[in-house]
Amino acid sequence: MNLAFWKKKKDDSKPKKKKSAIREWFDAAIFAIIAATLIRTFVFEAYTIPTPSMEKTLLVNDFLFVSKISYGPRIPMTPLSVPFTHNTLPFTKYTKAYSEAVTWKYRRIPGFSQIKNNDVVVFNFPEGDTVALEYSDRSYYQLVRASGRDVIWNSFHVISRPVDKRDNYIKRCLGIPGDTLQIVNSNVIINGKPAPVPPESQHLYYAETLEGPLSNDKLDEMEVDGLEDNSPSRSPFGVFNPDGTMKKGYFYQYNLTENMAKTIGEWKPNVVSIQPIIEDRVELDVFPHDTANYKWNLDNFGPLYIPKKGATVTLTPQNISIYRRVIGVYEGNTLEERDGQFIINGTPSTTYTFKMDYYFMMGDNRNNSLDSRYWGFVPEDHVVGKAWMIWMSYGKNGIRWNRLFRTIH
Repeated sequence: MNLAFWKKKKDDSKPKKKKSAIREWFDAAIFAIIAATLIRTFVFEAYTIPTPSMEKTLLVNDFLFVSKISYGPRIPMTPLSVPFTHNTLPFTKYTKAYSEAVTWKYRRIPGFSQIKNNDVVVFNFPEGDTVALEYSDRSYYQLVRASGRDVIWNSFHVISRPVDKRDNYIKRCLGIPGDTLQIVNSNVIINGKPAPVPPESQHLYYAETLEGPLSNDKLDEMEVDGLEDNSPSRSPFGVFNPDGTMKKGYFYQYNLTENMAKTIGEWKPNVVSIQPIIEDRVELDVFPHDTANYKWNLDNFGPLYIPKKGATVTLTPQNISIYRRVIGVYEGNTLEERDGQFIINGTPSTTYTFKMDYYFMMGDNRNNSLDSRYWGFVPEDHVVGKAWMIWMSYGKNGIRWNRLFRTIH
């Protein structure tokens, strides 16, 4: 028995109403936006190298694909945002491209691997929680140390940003959770063993010459940077002859890879010597910004234990400057120091157990990189993905064809 006898039968002979061209284009655009957003969030994302901090491994205006699936895609923590933007609307300086009306806690879909030593990683800038918009490329905390909090707040637009909307940085992971890292005369040591030196990493060198500057044409062929700003200097050598007179010669500073330095050292007889510049002064801007307890600089740093999830450290007046931001900011606890005691979430504590893994990141351009030597650890919830492949690159002479489709190591 047909129980639906009361329904009006469809007349299949009538042609279906065709969508207008505008509607078809609109539907296609919506589908493309959704598909691209899902790919960008969960599979891979395009990224551009904005600074020379990873040279010569990665160059300014290298265009990369960053794999989200290698370490596992992070579920968006600030899901309401304008598609294909990060933290600021295009053509504006101060307008946010996201809303914090809805926020989600940190979660990550399992990936194919864990971060390993020497991986090149993209992550959200850990000190990007507070930003002076007029100097968004600099650490707010560095500005405060230099000028004072009141000056910064009264002079600039200061805002806060959620974790996944902080600026993206790209560096090499030198230390993973549980490692002990040390830098001795610019050489990185992990757990007592020398770390591999990336073949294209750069360091500052002084070249001593007898007859003035080196050939800029030859240096330009080697793609040595900063030639236009290089003026002769005798500092810090001051080489004297046995009779007390100043030895004739010039000293030039160059940012070079190890292979470049070896090549220049063979340019005899003009080049007398070439040697790396090793910093020996204590630097306040170097992490943990506690020169009373840590006489560290970029070339001599540590030893430093890198926090691992579940590991416990004993808190002391000497090491609290290292772990204060981990405890109070990244892991969301209240931390007070009262009458010689550490009070965490209202409870006196002599130890702390870490809730997340942390990493130590450095740029391959060792003397021209703002990295973990300045701002400390990178929490796991800040990790975006693994730098995978260069799909486009261009420089002052046009497209760098030899860099296209090069995988990143």
